[in-house]
Amino acid sequence: MSYIIVFIFGSIWGSFSNVCIHRIPDNLSVIYGRSHCPACKKQIKWYDNIPLLSFIILKAQCRDCSAKINTKYFMVELITALSFVFIFYLFGLTSTSLLFFILCIGFVIIFFIDLKHFIIPNEITYPLILIGFLKSFDPNLNIFLFPNFINSLIGGLFGYIIIWLIIFIYKKLRNKEGMGLGDAKLLSVIGFWFGWISIPFVIFFSSAVALISVIPDLIKNKKKLSSQIPFGPYLIIGCLIFLFLNEQIKLFLN
Repeated sequence: MSYIIVFIFGSIWGSFSNVCIHRIPDNLSVIYGRSHCPACKKQIKWYDNIPLLSFIILKAQCRDCSAKINTKYFMVELITALSFVFIFYLFGLTSTSLLFFILCIGFVIIFFIDLKHFIIPNEITYPLILIGFLKSFDPNLNIFLFPNFINSLIGGLFGYIIIWLIIFIYKKLRNKEGMGLGDAKLLSVIGFWFGWISIPFVIFFSSAVALISVIPDLIKNKKKLSSQIPFGPYLIIGCLIFLFLNEQIKLFLN
């Protein structure tokens, strides 16, 4: 029963994440204003806006105009719900779970916004930076996963500076932007949450995944090495890989 409640709770926050993903790039309020169909502009009734269920019942179509509903909405809600269940399975009803719930919501929003718009909104990164640093003062902090406030501060600064340096050097060499400061802020988030030790691994994992994903397009000449790609999703994937390998990495370093 607990897992069902957590799944429902996660799907609701997934629905809120969809609102953020849709509205933040257009500088619209995520609190005020009812959702509406992008095609016919009619407001979506509450019973057609139930996370996951409405998409299935309506067969991915608007009730009023039969326009197709983007599968992305369903995927965001499902990914968030399943992530909440996985976090709850690992850590139970603890402050650690609450922290990962917050980070999960932030990562989902950043992932899909950057994937489409090539931007990482400050409205998400700044609160995550603040929470990442403040949590390090919690006396009941899970010290195996989260760093103390000194390592957190160093990690946040290290994450930002290293991307800033990459941007600076690339611009000096090529006279154009290579990455955005949004990536620097996202890596700073990761540093504040998981300490300076996470930064080299996240950069390595994210770069490796990005390269592997781009290789097929490079071979088919669909992209060039200079082509713009949203790097935020890869930083998030790199962070997740680091977390999954966290125990092995720390054993290796010790």
